[in-house]
Amino acid sequence: MSFRIYPVTPHDVAHDGYAVKINGQPVSLDAARVSACPYNRRWPGHQRSLDQTECVNFLSLETDEPLRFEIAPKEAFEAVVVRPHSLGIVPEVTPDGRILFTLPHPAYFTVEPHGRRDALHVFADPPSGYDVDFTDPHTLYFGPGVHDIGQITLHSGETLYLDEGAVVYACVSAADADSIRILGRGILDNSRNRAVILYESDTENNDTAVNNAVRQHTVQLEYCTNVLIDGITVRDSLVYNIRPIGCRGLTIRNVKIIGCWRYNSDGIDMHNCENVLIEHCFLRTYDDAVCVKGFDCYYEGDVEAAVRAAMYRRGKAYDTFRNVLVRDCVIWNDWGKGLEIGAETRAEEIDHIVFEDCDVIHVCGTPLDCCNVDYADVHHVTWRRIRIEMDEVIPPPRYQYLDAEPYGEVTPGYVPSVIRAEVLFHHEYSAGGVRRGRNRDLLFEDIHIFGDVRPCFGFSGFSGEYGCRDIVIRDVFVNEKCLTDPEEYRLEIGEHCENIRFEGE
Repeated sequence: MSFRIYPVTPHDVAHDGYAVKINGQPVSLDAARVSACPYNRRWPGHQRSLDQTECVNFLSLETDEPLRFEIAPKEAFEAVVVRPHSLGIVPEVTPDGRILFTLPHPAYFTVEPHGRRDALHVFADPPSGYDVDFTDPHTLYFGPGVHDIGQITLHSGETLYLDEGAVVYACVSAADADSIRILGRGILDNSRNRAVILYESDTENNDTAVNNAVRQHTVQLEYCTNVLIDGITVRDSLVYNIRPIGCRGLTIRNVKIIGCWRYNSDGIDMHNCENVLIEHCFLRTYDDAVCVKGFDCYYEGDVEAAVRAAMYRRGKAYDTFRNVLVRDCVIWNDWGKGLEIGAETRAEEIDHIVFEDCDVIHVCGTPLDCCNVDYADVHHVTWRRIRIEMDEVIPPPRYQYLDAEPYGEVTPGYVPSVIRAEVLFHHEYSAGGVRRGRNRDLLFEDIHIFGDVRPCFGFSGFSGEYGCRDIVIRDVFVNEKCLTDPEEYRLEIGEHCENIRFEGE
């Protein structure tokens, strides 16, 4: 079949940063708005100013063969990097400033001639082969072009299909539904979704005002079973891109997330689900990328009563989170964390979670994290074969308290912890809860870090009973050199930690 470029449907954001040819054929580029600096302001009644963002290009296509890329940036550059590093692509730069390389197989990657700024994002999908009957009344089909829908609600047995070239402005939700699918190579665009502001917050007094607005996630699935999300691109989410709650049997595959710049546009944040597979996805998020969470605390009135009602619903218990596999994903995080447990952990147990064979190509916060701020017994969690690429200069995450306060200069030297596990009370996320949890039987194995860094691994507990124990960090490499000398890394072990082991080859 060779390759096929998806049609580009014009929308509110435009950018002209590159001219691209594939196998000698000029191709059209799409665009998205992304965060330009890790500056966070906790819902003060208005959104971030656009001078904290930038527009970038992305390219979407399908292929089953090697492709020859010829890319001409419109702005001069000195050097170029193709990420993730694991693709093994070392581009050639011609004297007239064209970037040449061959992509051997379908992959999601970035071409970066300007560092973190103005990157070209390429989403080369594998062949789809979707089994969809477009004449079935249970199929909601959106073809090429613009569709301003607002709200889509899915019911049992329904398929939402976004065809190539479709831009669907909508939020998607489902509750208590079985066997639903969201498929296709079109774009689910959330840029017209706006928060309803209930009151202005007092940012000068550091009022975080979490509940000062009503905000809707792009895809929210509540207590659904047998769910498949495959192939779509999600652009410009207001809050979380995909938020499953109490779901059983969930697969998310070949999904691309881009255009995250608003507070706090996490990628895939799940609450007390079971039997989850997330694979072959690209997530460039403003806040956390992939999160395994218990229930959160953002309820009006009696928080504990609301959480109990969410956990025990229609005669079923949703008080655990287990059996999750996240693999072969590419993560670019512009503010928060990468592959995370927590922070919210209102569950009796969170266990048997595996993150493996993932590439974290840009970070500002901790890429591998277990932040237990509630009462879950978090155990048997593995991060394995994770590759983390550190920039020469990493912009540190900061909070903005005044409109006139700029982000400020970035100086070299900031490096986030690569691995961190904590049990703690958080003034906001714990919501006054008195129960604490524990972290145990965590494994960080075959972790590869690239960059001029001395990595830090940090652990801390809350009390003797509620702490961190039986945690192994095994075979960590910096620029392919296995760390064996403590002078090559920092291992910070705080109070209430037991049997934390660092093992080299």
